[in-house]
Amino acid sequence: MFLLLKKEKIILGIDPGTNLTGYGLLKVSGSKLEVLSLGIISLQKIKDPYLKLQRIFSRVLSLVDEFHPDELAIEAPFYGKNVQSMLKLGRAQGVAMAAALYRSVPIHEYAPRKIKMAITGQGNASKEQVAEMLVSILKLKELPNLPDATDGLAAAVCHHFQSLTPESGSTVKSWKEFISKNPGRVKS
Repeated sequence: MFLLLKKEKIILGIDPGTNLTGYGLLKVSGSKLEVLSLGIISLQKIKDPYLKLQRIFSRVLSLVDEFHPDELAIEAPFYGKNVQSMLKLGRAQGVAMAAALYRSVPIHEYAPRKIKMAITGQGNASKEQVAEMLVSILKLKELPNLPDATDGLAAAVCHHFQSLTPESGSTVKSWKEFISKNPGRVKS
């Protein structure tokens, strides 16, 4: 059986926020990675929280219409001490996801630590460390000083790396279970 892989795909990465929403578009051609666009949706001057959500929706929809991404990779809101902040981030994430879904773009969600781990090998890496690794991974001269945009791009690169790793389809909870499910992989 042959597995047909799409030779080229575009991944839109989003770092949702209520003041700044970052995005990065990554084109994958075989093993070549290329940054198509990188930027932020600035919401700081908008006071009405619902108009902020409308702006996120319309800008993400325009990115989808312009670049026709095959997939959306989005950073999940993380639980912090301030529940209100988490709810606001969840709304921002939700409208970005709704814009992608409106055009039937599949969505993949990643925790911030998972994205940092995929890019730097450390789940607690700083935004600067993530940016430095992206410059190295993508063979860029430099990235603009837009940490939220860099985080959006990091979500896209993380998703690309995750798509390279085939999932086993099942998980095991103990060595005994692993051995019973994989007798040919154990030598006495």
